Amino acid sequence: MSQYIFVTGGVCSSLGKGLTAASIAMLLEHRGLKISMLKLDPYLNVDPGTMNPFQHGEVYVTDDGAETDLDLGHYYRFTSSPISKATNATSGQIYDTVIKKERRGDYLGKTVQVIPHITDEIKNRILAATCPDTDVTIVEIGGTVGDIESNPFMEAIRQFRYEHPGKCANVHLAYVPYLKAAGELKTKPAQHSVQLLRQIGIIPDVLICRCERPLSDSIKKKLSLFSNVPLDMVFDEPDVKHSIYEVPIELHEAKVDDAICRLLGLPTAQKDLSKWLSMVEALKNPKATIRVGIVGKYLKHKDAYKSVFEALYHAATAENHKLEIITIESDKDPEKAFAKCDGILVPGGFGDRGWEGQLAAAKHCRETHLPYFGICLGMQVLVVDFAREVLKLKDANSTEMDPKTPHPIISLLSEQKNVEDLGGTMRLGSYPCVLKTSSKAHTAYTEKLINERHRHRFEFNNAYKADAEKAGLSIAGTLENHNLCEIAENTTHPWMVGVQFHPEFKSKPTSPHPLFHHFIKATIAHAHSSH
Repeated sequence: MSQYIFVTGGVCSSLGKGLTAASIAMLLEHRGLKISMLKLDPYLNVDPGTMNPFQHGEVYVTDDGAETDLDLGHYYRFTSSPISKATNATSGQIYDTVIKKERRGDYLGKTVQVIPHITDEIKNRILAATCPDTDVTIVEIGGTVGDIESNPFMEAIRQFRYEHPGKCANVHLAYVPYLKAAGELKTKPAQHSVQLLRQIGIIPDVLICRCERPLSDSIKKKLSLFSNVPLDMVFDEPDVKHSIYEVPIELHEAKVDDAICRLLGLPTAQKDLSKWLSMVEALKNPKATIRVGIVGKYLKHKDAYKSVFEALYHAATAENHKLEIITIESDKDPEKAFAKCDGILVPGGFGDRGWEGQLAAAKHCRETHLPYFGICLGMQVLVVDFAREVLKLKDANSTEMDPKTPHPIISLLSEQKNVEDLGGTMRLGSYPCVLKTSSKAHTAYTEKLINERHRHRFEFNNAYKADAEKAGLSIAGTLENHNLCEIAENTTHPWMVGVQFHPEFKSKPTSPHPLFHHFIKATIAHAHSSH
């Protein structure tokens, strides 16, 4: 049977529970263990698919088509753990399942309550996330201990620990603030968060203190005494200097993974971390800097394009370059910033706000031969600009932006026309794509058949395909056994590529996504040629 590690958080949100959980998983994998992951989210939305990016950040899509929390992106980037719809469960999903069972009569007339029915369903999700032959399942509980909405999850893991004695450990993250006016680190908030856990019936086995600066031994002793956590199980996790990819190295040097292995009786043999260490070293010591502009509409939320940012960093690090990202709000006169960029990326999005600003970015890149990478909506931007400026179809547009356009070069997917609900109804998940062997995409992938993840409703209109290809817009990738455009390339441009899918979801720090890697190579080449 799998062992279980439950990761909880106290004091405040945004402590980095997802990063810490992913880092622990990565370190355990380097001991030869097989890891499964689960994120439990306390919100009542069935999934984050309908949530505003300004509020929730990125929606991470899995191969099997689940719209999930962005922490699953961290799990994917840090580990080899299988990521699927079983890796994320929300209160909305859990309550929906229980209510449907009640309507079918599955509870045989019993009064349906939070305990035991909701908590039982949460425990079922924990077991369902555990893959065959898993050595350790890491379960991250969203929210903050003490939140009303988190209480059923806390009670469920209390019961789970009781039912599986000797198989579970709780890692609790708590914030230790530094009060500048007093010149002191304050432990009271962390103490209170542990006390809240203990009132629920959970005594943490490991206490990890998030802080701006390292904790002294005396502070750790104080936390140990008041939290009832052994001193050798109290760790600090200060802010890292360069990148989130330093987090597992810092935890390893603090011997957090050793402590967890002692707790659960796991193997202590350590595998080679040199590949990860080399990546972090390259990130810290770049030989030059490049500037990539991201022209988007959700840039005020730092996590709205989380996977895009990370994939760019992966590729730049692989080329030993420091990446400076220039965020360009597409609805606020973006043209002024284009001259600062060595390359431009237009990411996904919905709605017409900022649409013309993104078209201006594609036009600038096309006319100046600046490298351009369009993702999902960014591919549609590339195509509409080409139609207007090269094919001379003045009013060409997407029917998402103008339902009455006389030239709908981007239109609604046929299977989307009668869809009324928004959640979980787009073209979602992994689909196969066949590449033209003469394309830049094929040069990047070095394969003819690829699989990538999608999240969209609109597509390239094949009625314009012949004219577009004749004028220099190559449909470089198509859905296998179908005629849907997946990749469009401007053949008269050094590197102007748009993809309907989301390649950012499959990039890792030690294995950059090939399209991002080649985009960064083109950006570096352009930067060198322009100096």
